[in-house]
This record gives sequence, C-alpha cells and structure tokens, in this order.
Amino acid sequence: METVKQKINTFERYTKELITLSWPMIIGNMGNMLIGVEDVFVAAKHSTDTLAAISVATAIFMSIFISGIGLLMSISPIVSNRRGGKKRSKNLLMMTVIYSLILSVIFFAITRLSLGFIEKIGLTPVLTPLVKEYIDICSFSIFGAYLYNALKEFLQAYEIVLFPNIVSLAAIIINPFICFALVFGLWGLPALGVKGLAITAVIVRTFMGISLFAFCHRFLRNQISKTFEYIKELLKVGWPIAISLFVEFSGFNVTAVLVGKISSVLTAAHNIIITFASTTFMIPLAISNAMAVKIGYANGQNNLKSLKRYAICGIAMIFLFMSFTALVFVKFPTQLIQIFTSDIFVIQAALPVILIVAGFQIFDGLQVGFSGVLKGLKLTKPIMITTAIAYWVIGIPLGCTLAFKYNLGLYGLWMGLAIALLSAALISGSIIMLKLKQMESKRSNNERFSKNIL
Repeated sequence: METVKQKINTFERYTKELITLSWPMIIGNMGNMLIGVEDVFVAAKHSTDTLAAISVATAIFMSIFISGIGLLMSISPIVSNRRGGKKRSKNLLMMTVIYSLILSVIFFAITRLSLGFIEKIGLTPVLTPLVKEYIDICSFSIFGAYLYNALKEFLQAYEIVLFPNIVSLAAIIINPFICFALVFGLWGLPALGVKGLAITAVIVRTFMGISLFAFCHRFLRNQISKTFEYIKELLKVGWPIAISLFVEFSGFNVTAVLVGKISSVLTAAHNIIITFASTTFMIPLAISNAMAVKIGYANGQNNLKSLKRYAICGIAMIFLFMSFTALVFVKFPTQLIQIFTSDIFVIQAALPVILIVAGFQIFDGLQVGFSGVLKGLKLTKPIMITTAIAYWVIGIPLGCTLAFKYNLGLYGLWMGLAIALLSAALISGSIIMLKLKQMESKRSNNERFSKNIL
C-alpha cells in the first residue's frame, strides 16, 4: 500500500509529465487562437459591419473546416497507442501527409459548394457579399492548415511538440502586420477590408503548413509505408471526432448566423464573447490533447493505474484553471469587452452574455478534458453521441426557445449553449466512470483466471 506522501509524489510526477507535454501545446493553441483574436481586433477597428461579417463568415467556414480537423485528430491517439504497444509507426508519416492532402481536396470542394447557399440564409443585405467574399478566398487556406495539423498530430504522438508550436508563435507575429497592411492599405498596398482578412488567413496557414513539412522532410526518407490500413484506422477513429466537432462548432456558429439575421450590433457582440470563450478554452484543449497522448500510451501498455492517474491529474489541472477564468470574467467584464470595442451598444449587448460564459467555464473545461480521456482510449463514438445530444437535443432547441419565444435574444441563445456544455460534461463523465469500472472488472477477472491456472 502506498503512503499518503507516496501518493502525493506520484500525482506530482504525473502532473509534471502532463505540464511538460501540454505547455508547448498551450502556446500553440493560444497562438492559433490569438490569430483569430488579432483578426477580430483588426475587424473591429475597421468597422462594425466588418466585424459582424467575419463573425458570420468564420461561423460558416469553421463549421466545415473543423470537421476535417476532427478527422486529423485521430492521428495522435492512434500513433501513441501503437507506440505504447511497441508497434512500428514512424513509417506512417508519409501516409499522414497523403491523408491530409486527400482531406484538403474534399473539404475545399465542400467549402466552395457552400458559397451557393449563403444568399439563402437571410442575412442582412450589407453582410451577404462580405461573407461570400471572405469564404471564397479563405477556402484556399485549407491546404496549408490541414498539412500543418496532420504533421502536428503525428509529432505530438511522439511528444515532439516544441517546433510545431514555435511555428504557431511565428504565425502570431506575422499575422497582425499582414492583416493591418491588407485591411487598411498600408505601405502602398490597397485597402481591402474583409478581403484582406481572408488573404491573410491563406498566407499565414500556408506558411505554417510548409514550415512544418520542411521540418518533417528529413524524417520522410526511408520511412514510407504504403499501407492503407492506417488510413482506414484513422477514418474509423476520426469520423466520430469530426462529427462531434462539427456538432459542437455548428452549435456555437448557428448562434452567429441566427444573430446575423437580427442586427450587426448583436453579431459584433457575439463575436467578441465567443472570442473570449474560445481563448480560455485553448488551455483545457491543450491539456486534453496531452491527456489523450499519455492515456493512449498507457492504454497500449494495458497500464490501467497510469491511465487513471493521468486522467485525474489532467482533470484537476483543467478544473483549477477554468475556475480562475470564471472569476476573471465575473470581476472584469466591462474592461475585457472594451479591449475590442468602445461602441456603447456593443458593450451593453455583450455584458450580460460574458457573465453566462463565466458561469459555464468549469463545465466547458471538464467536457473537453473528458473527451481527451475518451480519445486516449480510442472511444470516439461516445464523444459524438454525447455532443449531439448535448447541443442539438438539449442546448440549441432550448436556446432558440429562450431567444425567440421569450424574446431573450443573444442572452437566450447563450443560455442554451451553457446548458449544452453542462449536459456534455455530465454525460461524458458518466461514460468514463462506467468504462473505467468495466476495465477494472476485466483486469480483476483476468488476474483471477491466471491464478486459477497456476
């Protein structure tokens, strides 16, 4: 039996391992998010219509884009499980690149097809052409973005996380310069407005993809496998992640589209609020990804004790961080909103909503942490089912009812999203508890069987 001091030392070690793996991911995730924050900042400085337009445009674009990212997110848990089981996996890097290219072509085509439906959504007349222009150009950024994410996932499985996130940091630095130059027409360039934001996205994402490919190129030599079993496994594990991400993002993004039919002010307020919620979400997401890698490795080794310890330590880290962010939102709501805008109408619309975000921070963190555990166990279908129920059976219908039947508008829609996150945390947490009990029971039965044989 371990003493209390030994248990504390053990959990400290597991926590340090998760921190060591997750901090570069945190930097990378925050980098990706900060690029979006920079875009919102530049758009807000340009005009309220520009801010509203990219809110709706990114809502539509990201709902498609993120589905492909979900299919790529199966790379890390699968490769880490192979590593834990002492199976060869380095030779799968080229197939990973091919897989990203195939997905890029498919989702590029889907994005292009979506352009024909934008006029049918019923946006305010000023937003429709701006939204179409942004998505039209931004579709070309998919190739670089998918290549970067595929290689990042592969390297992450080997706990090589520093360089991919250095690339992300470099993108943060170059993004605002290009953005300001193209949006406002600096250094002799034409002022392109919304078009400038989209062109910047293409340049930055292409840079990220090419940079990481150049880093990985040396590993591609003599490490090529033509097996398509790997891609089949990626699709098998990845499609539920893709659907769950689509469901979750569309749940948030349908709010932007619905608000876009009401007014530019509410749409701008929604964009600022979702920027805050998404930014705080990046740190739990990084910890969740680190948990998926560590738990995947432990699962490949059939090491239930390590698996549970990584899960407990990761969830505890997420809980503490999101509790802190909730406190910040409660104490400084006006000051946070004023970072992006001085428009009194936008501030008044955003203030009550940011307090809702403060209320669901812990549940938002817990549900993504639980997803990391399930991904590490390669149990991605429960993630999909949980997300679908939480958003489209519970949260979105409730939000629409509050918004349009009881005239609560943006506040009502975000209340629905808060209930969705609470539901997702409760359902996924219950699934994990049940699965761990099953694994413990199976291990006990195997031990008894082995003793009886001996």
